[in-house]
Order: sequence, then structure tokens, then C-alpha cells
Amino acid sequence: MVYEFVPNGTLADHLYGAMSRPPLPWRRRLAIARHTAEGISYLHFSASPPIYHRDIKSSNILLDEQLDGKVSDFGLSRLAEPGLSHVSTCAQGTLGYLDPEYYRNYQLTDKSDVYSFGVVLLELLTAKRAIDFGRGEDDVNLAVHVQRAADEERLLHVVDPAMKNRATQLELDTMKALGFLALGCLEDRRQNRPSMKEVADEIEYIINIEAGAAVVEQQQNA
Repeated sequence: MVYEFVPNGTLADHLYGAMSRPPLPWRRRLAIARHTAEGISYLHFSASPPIYHRDIKSSNILLDEQLDGKVSDFGLSRLAEPGLSHVSTCAQGTLGYLDPEYYRNYQLTDKSDVYSFGVVLLELLTAKRAIDFGRGEDDVNLAVHVQRAADEERLLHVVDPAMKNRATQLELDTMKALGFLALGCLEDRRQNRPSMKEVADEIEYIINIEAGAAVVEQQQNA
């Protein structure tokens, strides 16, 4: 078998790896989110039969020469069963990314991947690990940590300082938009979560806002 050479490691390497790596800029993080969302959306809506990855996480997102994100490691993936809304299977995945509804009822659906991807979005936004026992008892789980911050209207407080401290107001607004999209992916009941196609479309919308503002800024500075 021949595989594409992907030289830049994983997203996790860039978020939590060697200190010598420069922090990923905001627009690059958005691009990685878009590429990954489009890849998962392809598995759900274009593959035949659809594929449920079942282990979406930052260490399973590879970055190529252009730092574009690529979904990897299909060892736990399952094929959707024709005519059924879910696959009945014992819950498997990675702590911190595992869909709680799937964990409770053993029903794997495309929305299980949506939940896991929501955690990845939070990692991109905060540069914090999905599970970190050094964060304190109530904040070990990143999803809980960020949801609490959002409930207290402190969402920007958990954003990676490497991005936030140099961000424009528009960038701060798009960071909040991505944060709320992530929390939508993390809804406890799967029917309240968006599809991966909807997630990909929303990320594209956020990117277009950024791009449009950049064009206006260039015109003003010309």
C-alpha cells in the first residue's frame, strides 16, 4: 500500500508539542478546521456506505506540507448499516472526545463524530488538551471547562493567549463564533447537534468573514 507523505506531524504536535514550534496563527487554525470538517463530511455524506470514524481527535489529524489537515487512523471506524439510523456497538474512542450519548446507549451515529470534532475545535481555540488533570477537579474535561466559561460569558478568557493577545476585534469575534459552533457540536442530545456538512459550511462562513475583512483592510491601506 502507498500512503501520502505528511511531513508536519499531527495537530496535537503543533498545539502541545515541542516549544520550538511557533504557535499556529488563527487563520491557519481555521483552515485546519475547515479541511478536517470537509474530510469528515465526505465520510458521512459521500462515501458509500457512509463511514463513522469513531476516533476523531487532534492526534489523528495529520498536517501536510501546507499545514492542511487530513483525517487519519480508521482503526475504530464502522460502516453505516443501510436503512438504520445508527450502528449498535460497544462504546469505543478516546477519553475526552467520546460522545456521551453513544457511551450511554451504545448507538454510534454520524453525530458521534460531530461531538468529537467539537472537542477538536475547542483544542484549536484554546490550545488546551481534551483531558488535563492539572486543570483542577471541575475543569479536567475541556468541554466542561469551556462550557462553564461560556455560561459565565467568559468564552474569550479560555482562548489561546498566543492568538488572543495579538488579535483584532474581528478576529476575537470569529474566535467566539467558532467557540459557539464547537459548543453546538457538544450538545448532549445528538439531534441537537449540527451535521458535519453544516459544521463545514459554518466554518467556511467564518473564514469568508475573515477574508473579506482582510481585503477591505488592504484597500484602506493602499
